[in-house]
Amino acid sequence: MRMIKSIRLGCADIDKSRAFYDATFAAIGGPANTAPAGYPILMYRGEDSPVLILGKAANGEPTTFANGGTILFEAPTAESVAAWHAAGLANGGTCEGQPEPKPQTGGKMGAYLRDPDGNKLGAYFDFPM
Repeated sequence: MRMIKSIRLGCADIDKSRAFYDATFAAIGGPANTAPAGYPILMYRGEDSPVLILGKAANGEPTTFANGGTILFEAPTAESVAAWHAAGLANGGTCEGQPEPKPQTGGKMGAYLRDPDGNKLGAYFDFPM
């Protein structure tokens, strides 16, 4: 049984988020946005994975990020972790951890970013959970 069907993050600006996620997912061989043009949300679905949805808060309140929350993405190579990080920085993201072997994972290659809305993301190569 798949436990998670989707993850939704708030975003204040669909165009900024599209640029950020399109670039970072392309760097790790991830999916393209599948929401039709003009939809008020973005949707990314990897092979056999939950859907990542981005859009404005449904209640009309300002977009905020989860303090303490982190979403990790799988990268196919150590080099793609660095490419993911660089693509994020070039598209409105901020650094939360340089691409390097992370001691908390036994030396697995990883990196962290905040997206344009402050959501914390990570990418790792060869890090089984």
